Amino acid sequence: MSNEPNDEIIVVGGGVIGLTTAVVLAERGRRVRMWSRDPVERTTSAVAGALWWPYRIEPVAQARRWALRSLDVYEELAGRPEVTGVRMVEGVLGETGLDDAWAADRLPGLRPATAEEYPGTGLWARLPLIDMAVHLPWLRERFLGAGGALEVRTVSAFAEVDAPVVVNCTGLGARELVPDASVRPVRGQLVVVENPGIRTWLVSTDAAGAMAYFFPQPGRLLLGGTADEDDFSTEPDPAVAEAIVRRCAALRPEIAGARVLDHRVGLRPARDTVRLERELLPDGRLLVHNYGHGGAGVTVAWGCADEVARVVNERL
Repeated sequence: MSNEPNDEIIVVGGGVIGLTTAVVLAERGRRVRMWSRDPVERTTSAVAGALWWPYRIEPVAQARRWALRSLDVYEELAGRPEVTGVRMVEGVLGETGLDDAWAADRLPGLRPATAEEYPGTGLWARLPLIDMAVHLPWLRERFLGAGGALEVRTVSAFAEVDAPVVVNCTGLGARELVPDASVRPVRGQLVVVENPGIRTWLVSTDAAGAMAYFFPQPGRLLLGGTADEDDFSTEPDPAVAEAIVRRCAALRPEIAGARVLDHRVGLRPARDTVRLERELLPDGRLLVHNYGHGGAGVTVAWGCADEVARVVNERL
């Protein structure tokens, strides 16, 4: 691996997309620095419920391809859940039938949910569920272990980034940085409660379009959720929190009495389509965009990182 500065790559953005991209590039022998405005524990990714399944992401065909590549990785990482934060957990995808089971050949045991498991049409599945409080720091250490360097710093223009290859993984930040006004927030609010003994996850949408989901993570249960488009507020709304608990308790009554531990809000970086493409900067440097993953950043992270690596290899 060359030590000359002109072969360096800077990844801008330290959420799960940026970290995973940086890991893949560094482990393939590239000299990589990552610039992140926030420590990984304070990124939008840290708030994610983090169930592997494409959600609010386009184009569908590419997203599924990226997701399946990521599934390969998560299945391997699930062998060390206490280290990686990845577990394979069973649960129900509500309002989903076998006709929607696009990954059936990769998900053994996929079947219609029984009436006891879910009071409607649902799909019973065993999927990766990622504890982001463990997974993000693990990704950071894997990146550093591969020789990467991490800096907490804000970027206001790509001209500031002193490398021949820049990878833009800024999520919602791309709205101002690129600038790309088509990147819009989809606000998600969560309630974290003590787990009253629930071991399976559930994702549901009622007739009015309101979501309810719960994800058992070590030592806690994450309850959701919301999907409020063009809402930039990161302050938890007490009325919304009460409604989330109420919807989840309607599905599992024991949730009603669970002690609340925390309230969280994250802004999903939605876009009509993911932007994963190359662009030449005015000075001839390569800029690779990798943003706009909506609610599926965790789901597609490794597949997108592989594609970025391919684009970079074509240049270098």
